[in-house]
Amino acid sequence: MYYFLLLLGAFLVLMAVGMCFLMYLEKEVTLKNIAITVIGLLIGGLLLMMTLPSLKHMLLKEYDVVKGNCVIDVSSEGRTADATFRMPDTDDVFSFNDIPELDAYGKAIPYYCEVTVSKDHMFEIDYKIFDVETRELLQSSD
Repeated sequence: MYYFLLLLGAFLVLMAVGMCFLMYLEKEVTLKNIAITVIGLLIGGLLLMMTLPSLKHMLLKEYDVVKGNCVIDVSSEGRTADATFRMPDTDDVFSFNDIPELDAYGKAIPYYCEVTVSKDHMFEIDYKIFDVETRELLQSSD
């Protein structure tokens, strides 16, 4: 997901710069072209502002592993579903698109989790879910 957002942001910014260059060369400045350029710059710039600070950590694989008790909530909106890992010990919340196959979910069922995230905690990498009492591995995203 991280690399998709990074590439999409770079593509939109380059597309907007290319549109500016084409408008300058052809001397044809229309409202439609200006709107496409501005929207491309805004969205692409926003995506790059979100992803570029984490680029060093992602390329060098500098990850943090957040460990502790967690509560897993599954939510589905429309056609998508995701699993939210809430870590009450550290007040961190992580979200994954794949839903772990566990017997039960929710606040009443605690688990012990190890969530690997980027060094700045902006992007989730993977997770491991353990039984809270025996520390037996129940599910992994690998």
